[in-house]
Amino acid sequence: VQLQASGGGLVQPGGSLRLSCAASGKIFSIKNMGWYRQVPGNQRELVASSSSGGSANYADFVKGRFTISRDNTKNTMYLQMDSLKPEDTAVYYCSATVKVTALRNPADYWGQGTLVTVSS
Repeated sequence: VQLQASGGGLVQPGGSLRLSCAASGKIFSIKNMGWYRQVPGNQRELVASSSSGGSANYADFVKGRFTISRDNTKNTMYLQMDSLKPEDTAVYYCSATVKVTALRNPADYWGQGTLVTVSS
């Protein structure tokens, strides 16, 4: 299973970016998916997560600004980031809990990360 994150870049404060995370490989089903971020020297932190049924959870620092969504037909997750702030600057990682067959226990997989820089 591979997760490919994309969509990062440089944006001015107040701007928007949309991140994508596409899962590929041997996939029977995907349970939870989530976006995390990490600043050098800090621990990786949860930004938002989405269950297979579509319910979403957000960290307090992004509530009202970020929106997580999924297209289960494409095994793809998105993060719409609006009203970006300089403190949102980080490497953003996607994660997915995947069952590769009906009988195997689910396991967590991670994408490679995409850099988001919010600066004027």
